[in-house]
Amino acid sequence: MERSAGRSRRRRRRSRSVLGGTLAVATAAALTVTGLVSTAQAADVNNAKNAGFESGLANWTCSGGSGAAVSSPVRSGTSALKATPAGQDNARCSQSVKVKPNSTYTLSSWVQGGYAYLGASGTGTTDVSTWTPGSSSWTKLSTSFTTGANTTSVTVYTHGWYGQAAYFADDIEVTGPDGGGGEEPGPVIPAAPAGLTAGATTTSSVALSWNAVSGATGYKVYRNGAQATTSTGTSATVTGLTADTAYEFSVSATNAAGESVKSAAISARTAKEGTGPGPGPAVPKHAVTGYWQNFNNGAAVQKLTDVPADYDIIAVSFADATPTPGQVTFNLDTAGLNGYTDAQFRADIKTKQAQGKNVIISIGGELGTVRVDNDASATAFANSVYALMQDYGFNGVDIDLENGLNATYMTKALRQLSAKAGSGLVITMAPQTIDMQSTSGEYFKTALNIKDILTVVNMQYYNSGSMLGCDGKVYSQGSVDFLTALACIQLEGGLDPSQVGIGVPASTRGAGSGYVAPSIVNAALDCLTKGTSCGSFKPSKTYPSLRGAMTWSTNWDATAGFAWSKAVGPHVRSLP
Repeated sequence: MERSAGRSRRRRRRSRSVLGGTLAVATAAALTVTGLVSTAQAADVNNAKNAGFESGLANWTCSGGSGAAVSSPVRSGTSALKATPAGQDNARCSQSVKVKPNSTYTLSSWVQGGYAYLGASGTGTTDVSTWTPGSSSWTKLSTSFTTGANTTSVTVYTHGWYGQAAYFADDIEVTGPDGGGGEEPGPVIPAAPAGLTAGATTTSSVALSWNAVSGATGYKVYRNGAQATTSTGTSATVTGLTADTAYEFSVSATNAAGESVKSAAISARTAKEGTGPGPGPAVPKHAVTGYWQNFNNGAAVQKLTDVPADYDIIAVSFADATPTPGQVTFNLDTAGLNGYTDAQFRADIKTKQAQGKNVIISIGGELGTVRVDNDASATAFANSVYALMQDYGFNGVDIDLENGLNATYMTKALRQLSAKAGSGLVITMAPQTIDMQSTSGEYFKTALNIKDILTVVNMQYYNSGSMLGCDGKVYSQGSVDFLTALACIQLEGGLDPSQVGIGVPASTRGAGSGYVAPSIVNAALDCLTKGTSCGSFKPSKTYPSLRGAMTWSTNWDATAGFAWSKAVGPHVRSLP
C-alpha cells in the first residue's frame, strides 16, 4: 500500500503479452543450434549427476529458489524438477559437468509444462541451446556440442520464460566420453528436520511446522513416539487428541534412500474444554476490507468512526518497526490526523466492533521494513502483535510486507500468534500480483501454510503491469480479465474461495496505475461467483463463496465521495 499518492512502489514491468515480433526474432536468433551431432559410442556414459532429481536438487543450482524436486509429474523414477519463473527470474537450473577435451556430447532432457529451454555453455567451441514452447506431455529436447582443446567442464542448464507457467524436466543426459566424474550418486538419507514448532491448538488438535530439509520428499510426524501423520510440506496438524493433555511431538524427513533420525522433540498441550478468548465480530461470508490511513498524504483525513458501514474489516495502516527484528509497535499520528487523540482512537475501535466490524493492525506497506527471517524474529513478531491486540483491542493482523517475506518464519510467527489469540483471530494478507503468480512464491506458500487460520488474501491488482493468468495468457491491468484471470490462480492454487478477495484502488489517486471503475470490480465479482459479466476470460467453474473485495484506502474513497464503497459494498453483500 502506498503512503504517497500516485507513486508506484516499484519499477513498472514491461508487458510480455506477446512473445512474437522483435522478442521472438531475438530469441530465435539467440537459440540457433550450430553444434555437430554424432551417434553416441558404446563406451559413452551420462556425465550428468542426479540426472533424474532422485536426490532432490543435489548437484543442481536454481536461480532465486525457483526449483524444487517434485513427485508428480515424473517421466521415470520418483522425482522430477519443477522450476517456476517469477518476475525477472526465468527459473534457470544448472549443473557443472565434467567432460573430456576435443569430444562430442549429446545433450538431452525430457520436459513438460511451460516454455522450456535446454543448453550448454562454456564448451570451448560453440555454446548450444534448444527449446520448446511448452506441452502437456513429456517431450524430448536434444542437441549436441563439441568441447574445445582445453575444456574439462561445461555448464548444462534448463530455464523457462518470463511470465510463463512452470516447467518440468527429468532424465537429463550429457552423453559422451567419461569426463571423470565417476558414477551417478544414489539418493542420500536426508538430515533430521530442525525448527519444529507448535502453533495453534484446539481441544483435539495441535498444528506443527518445521524447516525444510534438502533432498527430502516427505516427512513423518510422531506423537509420543508413534507415527501420527505424514506430510509433503513443512507443516501438519495432528488431530484426534484429548483436551487439556500434554503430548510430545517429533518429525523425520524421508526420501527414496530412507528416513532421517527424528528431530528434537517438543511438547504441546491441547486446549481445555470451554476456555480460551471469546471470538470478535464474525467476518461476513462476503466482506469488504478497507485500509485506514494513520497519516496524511493528501487524502481525506478520517477518524475510525468516519469509515462507512460498507466496510466489514478495517485495516489500520500501519504498525511501525522497532530496532528489535520482527517486533512492531503502533504510534497514532495525532498531529497528521488533525488532533485525533489516542483515547478517541481506542474508543472508536470499540464503537466499530460494537457495530459488528473487525479492526485489525496492518504490518508493512510501501515503506514498511519489518523482517521476520529467523526463530527469534518470528517470536518477537507474534508477541508484539499480540501485545497490540491486547492494548488497543485489535481483532487481528494484516500482512502487507512489500519488501520481502520469508514463508517459513512468517508461518511460525502467525501460528504462534494464533495460539495466543485463539479462534477469533482475523488474518488478512495483501500481496502484490507478482507474489501470487505461483504456489512456490513466499507469499503464496505462507497463505497455504496457514490456510486453516487464514481469513482472506486481498491481492493488490494494481501498480503491476501485465501479468500471467491461470489460463497461461498474459493480461493487462485495468480490465475485468486481469481481475478474474489472476484471481483464478489463487482459486485453483489451493486457497478456499472464501479466502480470496479482489484488491483495487478506491480512486485514480490511490495508486500509480491499475485503477478500475467500481463497475469493473462488480463485474469481476459476478464473473467469479456466478459466471456472468465476464470479459474474454471465463473461469471453468464458479466460486460462489468468494470472500469479496478490498480497497486502498477508505481515505481515498472519502476523497472521491465514497463512490467506491457505495457501489461495491452493496454488491458484495448481494453475492450468492
